[in-house]
Amino acid sequence: MRPFSVSSASPTHARRACIGALLLSSLLAGRSFAQSDAGETAARPGAGCPPGTTEVRPGACRAPELTPPSIVDYRPRSTLVTPSHPVPRAKYPVIDFHGHPGERLGSVDALAAMVRSLDSINVRLTLSADNRSGQELARAVALVNGSPYRDRVRVLAGIDFRGVGPGWAEKAVAQLEADVAAGAVGVGEISKGVGLSIRKADGSRLRIDDPALDPVWDACARLRLPVFIHTADPEEFFRPLDYTNERWLEQALFPRRHYDPERFPSFDELLKERDNLFRRHPKTTFVTAHMGWQANDLARLGKLLDELPNVYTEIGAVLYDIGRQPRGAHDFFVKYQDRLLFGKDSFQPGEYPYYWRVLETRDEYFDYYRGYHAFWKLYGVDLPDAVLQKVYFRNALKITPRLPQTGWPR
Repeated sequence: MRPFSVSSASPTHARRACIGALLLSSLLAGRSFAQSDAGETAARPGAGCPPGTTEVRPGACRAPELTPPSIVDYRPRSTLVTPSHPVPRAKYPVIDFHGHPGERLGSVDALAAMVRSLDSINVRLTLSADNRSGQELARAVALVNGSPYRDRVRVLAGIDFRGVGPGWAEKAVAQLEADVAAGAVGVGEISKGVGLSIRKADGSRLRIDDPALDPVWDACARLRLPVFIHTADPEEFFRPLDYTNERWLEQALFPRRHYDPERFPSFDELLKERDNLFRRHPKTTFVTAHMGWQANDLARLGKLLDELPNVYTEIGAVLYDIGRQPRGAHDFFVKYQDRLLFGKDSFQPGEYPYYWRVLETRDEYFDYYRGYHAFWKLYGVDLPDAVLQKVYFRNALKITPRLPQTGWPR
């Protein structure tokens, strides 16, 4: 083929030659003009592809030619083949610091059934974080102590934060002391309602760092009671509910989990109030639930732990964030091994082994147990044995002196 030149050609011949050269170039690249452009639209600068399309090559978007499934119906099956090491029982006995036995503490038979489930997964001790107080707490403690399972369950004391105002603190401290005398080993789970929705006697929002609550936190320090506190919810619940929100499906399924900024304080505001509380009471031991809803930003959580030695955290209901960053999570758990506790939250015995597998193995790309929480896969963090023991039971024993202290692995 001779080299092509348009220098001496007529305008008509020149146009035809240009078109021919472009077509030839396209064919040599392995596709025709019609194949490369048909059905494609340009991505919008700074906005990406239009709705209903996805990027198929740089700057070019295309819509599927088949009817796309909804996010609920799309369930691709992975073809990845890797070693798999399910872990039905934890390697070491576990203290579940974030337990919710609920009605299972209503009868000896229900308690026995729960203990059989705990035995099957190697959870030796669970803490009831069901906000019990007064006669309800006393009945639960009496049931456990009068059964063969007295060392399998302990109860955290609840606090009624409604109507905070003049005289409230004195009554709350007196009730707390009575609950400790009845057998409570700590305080919690203090609900996210403190800060989000609970109102004081004067109608204003009750902030978790309100000075009116200080006598309670001081009493916890005096009584050596760890305070287990749940502040806010995942940050995505406070963000606009659009298709960039990675928890969109969950909030579509459970609309009450979305916090309208017109009605609720922001995520950052709630965490600022929480951290103010931690700073103002350095003699009180606090356990921030769910890794403080900062497992997606471990550097931020690490700064909190670095600054405040009285703060611990537990891992309940955030396995989806731990397991998607195995190297970063491994390093975080090793660095802060003395500050992390095991917790599960919802009592579903079949879900605990997912935690064991993430914490104990090097497995890759396996399912999380609730698809609406996370559409991604999990990876094993492969923690050293010494770290596992601290997370599973040693740290809980250290900060909760009223727990059974004997009989644990050395």
